[in-house]
Amino acid sequence: MDRFRMLFQHLQSSSESVMNGICLLLAAVTVKMYSSFDFNCPCLARYNALYGLGLLLTPPLALFLCGLLVNRQSVVMVEEWRRPAGHRKKDLGIIRYMCSSVLQRALAAPLVWILLALLDGKCFVCAFSNSVDPEKFLDFANMTPSQVQLFLAKVPCKEDEMVKDSPARKAVSRYLRCLSQAIGWSITLLLIVVAFLARCLRPCFDQTVFLQRRYWSNYVDLEQKLFDETCCEHARDFAHRCVLHFFSSMQSELRAFGLRRDPAGGISESQEPPEPPEDLDGGSGKAHLRAISSREQVDHLLSTWYSRKPPLDLTASPRLWGPGLNHRAPVAAPGTKLCHQVDV
Repeated sequence: MDRFRMLFQHLQSSSESVMNGICLLLAAVTVKMYSSFDFNCPCLARYNALYGLGLLLTPPLALFLCGLLVNRQSVVMVEEWRRPAGHRKKDLGIIRYMCSSVLQRALAAPLVWILLALLDGKCFVCAFSNSVDPEKFLDFANMTPSQVQLFLAKVPCKEDEMVKDSPARKAVSRYLRCLSQAIGWSITLLLIVVAFLARCLRPCFDQTVFLQRRYWSNYVDLEQKLFDETCCEHARDFAHRCVLHFFSSMQSELRAFGLRRDPAGGISESQEPPEPPEDLDGGSGKAHLRAISSREQVDHLLSTWYSRKPPLDLTASPRLWGPGLNHRAPVAAPGTKLCHQVDV
């Protein structure tokens, strides 16, 4: 389980190579899913369009949400957008850069599905077979409007007895399939042109702003990951301190009542005075916990970090932004009274 969690955290990292690999993997899974999918149109006038458009748009929506889910920067972007300004100003350019980066990777697999569906043409034929103008085809001249609508609804089902070996069905199916492939190739060409222009025109603009946005986007992501790691370590140490404090208090109460455990395993009375309580840190030297002794103090530190993040200025005094979670706080001298907050 630990290995799986480490692998998942590695896949959620902000490395561009890992995220690009995940996008390619989703695109490959999309191609495999579509090739193995058995398409069956209902061939009913009321449900053809619903089924065809649903199959054309619903899987891309699910793949888009999966792309957002596996991308760590999507959550970091929303947190950065919603956080209070505090001592650190928010840069909308960083949020826009993160948003564009997340969308570019999340849209890869949905676009692959849509292009495959359009180039194949089955979904398009099923969805728009009832929308074809009968006047474009000569074979519908001797049919009533109700017969025409019923015939068009049966066009995707070539094995149906009503349209089997019918030249009109082949003509309508060929027309819709060609239109679907034309739309698919047009979208492909448009995406290639847009990518080409974006690649060629990027050096023409100021690269300084782009590098700044990229740097601070990576900084926000790394800061969030380091904060999560620090919180895990801090919570583990605080839980260890609480457990030691509980057992130390229990032993102190036993000594206060004059009870001790005899070698035979029973509890007997003792007239020995209670010994002083042991060090709650167990000699581990957790300096960052010497000023924290209650849940309220931890909650105060976390709320302070959320509402008043420190400014990005290493030369500023640490007291400007209040307390925080610091594992390198100075060790308190023996006998010093614990305070209720600690400075970063």
